[in-house]
Amino acid sequence: QVQLVESGGGLVQPGESVRISCAASGIVFSTYVMRWYRQAPGKQREVVAVIPVRGNTNYADSVRGRFTATRDNAEKTIMMQMNSLKPEDTAAYYCNAYNTYDRSEYWGQGTQVTVSS
Repeated sequence: QVQLVESGGGLVQPGESVRISCAASGIVFSTYVMRWYRQAPGKQREVVAVIPVRGNTNYADSVRGRFTATRDNAEKTIMMQMNSLKPEDTAAYYCNAYNTYDRSEYWGQGTQVTVSS
């Protein structure tokens, strides 16, 4: 059974930092492209960071320079350090795993990040 379980997040003030994580099980983690998405109320889900199997992470323009997403294949985990948070970063953040060979795809349940004073 495949599981992606996010953790972290919460309520923070503008300018503060938060770290979220996603632990995977039931997949050959090292073969999956891992992504962070977010969805704000009333808006479409958008990709925030794409962590390839190998190579550099790609970021959405809105978070580049503030967010850093990494993977740990040994721990089957991805993390995203989110700095200089803004109210517009408020959203549910979702972990996604995608295999480019068989096109299998899995989602986590999401973790809420709220940026408010």
